[in-house]
Amino acid sequence: MTPAELSHTVLHAVRRAVDEGELSVTVPERAVVAPPGPGGCGDYATNIALQLARPAGRPPRDVAEILRARLLGEQRFTDVVVTGPGFLNLSLRGTASAGLVEEILRRGRRYGHATTGFTGTAVRLRCPAEVRAVVVADALARVLRSQGDIVRVECEGRPAPQWESVLGADVTTRGPRIADRDVTTRGPRIADRDVTTRGPHTADRDVTTQGPRIADQDVTVRPVPAPGDPLPLGRDAGRWALLHPAAHDRPKIPGDHLVQRESNPLFRVRYAHARTRALLRNAADLGFHPEPGPVSEAEALVAALGDHPRVLAATATHHTPDRLARHLVTVADAAMPLLPAVLPLGEEKPSAAHRARLALAEAAGTVLAGGLSLLGIDAPDHL
Repeated sequence: MTPAELSHTVLHAVRRAVDEGELSVTVPERAVVAPPGPGGCGDYATNIALQLARPAGRPPRDVAEILRARLLGEQRFTDVVVTGPGFLNLSLRGTASAGLVEEILRRGRRYGHATTGFTGTAVRLRCPAEVRAVVVADALARVLRSQGDIVRVECEGRPAPQWESVLGADVTTRGPRIADRDVTTRGPRIADRDVTTRGPHTADRDVTTQGPRIADQDVTVRPVPAPGDPLPLGRDAGRWALLHPAAHDRPKIPGDHLVQRESNPLFRVRYAHARTRALLRNAADLGFHPEPGPVSEAEALVAALGDHPRVLAATATHHTPDRLARHLVTVADAAMPLLPAVLPLGEEKPSAAHRARLALAEAAGTVLAGGLSLLGIDAPDHL
């Protein structure tokens, strides 16, 4: 089950409580569902009760208990627990995690991408002619396009040819021209980046002859410049060195980005992906294939995989490719404890549990490969 499906389930519980007269609120359009925070439990948590408490005129925990009673009747949950001021913590049945794995394997590397095509947002993405800013703009353009946005990249100056030939940062292919608007509303400054959001022209104008009116955004990425030349690191390590730190943090050049050890986050991500691919090859040699099913003691991994679409959307919204990079490290670290148990040992025959673990491992590898691709980094099958 994906977070979007869980959101619909939570909203259905709200709607039932309203219809039955226990809550007097307007049912919101969406409920935020994410992995539980500190003090939480289960696979996912939602703050919907805190969101509805004030309009309902009830304490958040009272609202949470009303919704908990309805959510417990859902076959997909093994338990629903109220924690803190009113967070609802959801524990999924194994079949629910199997549904998530099926969804990931069906969509492949495009899991988490927009499914409805163009979203109606066109983004003019600007950056100075500085190597880190150019790489961040390139990665952000990839993520924005994955969420259905039209992106036009403009560099304030001439980027060095090596930034494209070595680091793969293409800010010269600008994309479609975006019409200017006369009314400009400046948004907040986010992580050393000036974000400008353009509103619609006050007079009616036919900006495009197809589809809905386009809501333009002007976004300037201006991260802390790189303290050294990342080109000697090569494309993958060089891009990771520039993208993994937050925009306000100074990247470490050269750092340990080429070292193959656990202290290197890039190595952990690529190694976890390569291990999943090796397991698929080894399983095929043993004559069995992945088949989604319940997997015990993999809650952290299932939660991280289910959170991937939200992370991509947040990366696009807040213009923070570092958020995606850190999420991939989380997925890789959660996947590693599962991998030793995927293949049968000794004379053991492959079972349904082995096939389910293999499917979950393949799903983890798929998410890692898709996320690395959006960052412009290769995900090798052999490492």
